Amino acid sequence: MTAPQVTAPDDCLARNEWICGKYLTTRSEILTDAVLQHLELTAVSVLIGLVLAVPLAVAARRWHWAAGPVLGLTTVLYTIPSLAMFSLLLPVYGLSAALVVAGLVLYSLTLLVRNILAGLRAVPEETRQAARGMGYGPIRLLLTVELPLAVPAAMAGLRIATVSAVSLVTVGAIVGYGGLGNLIYAGMNTYFKAQVLTASVLCVIIAIAADLLLLGVQRLLTPWQRGARG
Repeated sequence: MTAPQVTAPDDCLARNEWICGKYLTTRSEILTDAVLQHLELTAVSVLIGLVLAVPLAVAARRWHWAAGPVLGLTTVLYTIPSLAMFSLLLPVYGLSAALVVAGLVLYSLTLLVRNILAGLRAVPEETRQAARGMGYGPIRLLLTVELPLAVPAAMAGLRIATVSAVSLVTVGAIVGYGGLGNLIYAGMNTYFKAQVLTASVLCVIIAIAADLLLLGVQRLLTPWQRGARG
């Protein structure tokens, strides 16, 4: 008497395959919500970090005594592990999206402040003197000369900070606000292969797309560099 043959399920979800087109079609709404949350957390964090980093870098450039404390503090913040950072901020923000945003803002400050400050320091002193000779005051000098010339270095820091934020958002899954990290975390707990792979690939795509977008913005903001390369 022969044993009955067991046939494999036709459904790739039932077979729990890594690559499964049916997962994309049946979970499209969940994936869309996760991607939008991921993008929102990343964008808000980096923008707030940029708003804070510019005055810190300007202060460090203008007053030499401020450079050490500013760079030292932001460097120390970057050395704190992400789980520990979220735990330290938990009493202040609770289990909320603000907790994730606050942590990512603190992490982004190191990359943004250092690169903006490097860009400001790289502005030739003769350029500043020429602008002052033309009657430029401190504010006008900063806005129309120093910051535009610091754009290449600043954008390099912004690109790195953005890609890092895309990665670190996933850690927010521990408090329920991790964008695609929520799907990765849940998929790993249940060994749901298609969900883990799809969410991970989408994270990579978001990081690459954000980097390319910022690179395009940098090229638009620095037309003199295109001319120099040509």
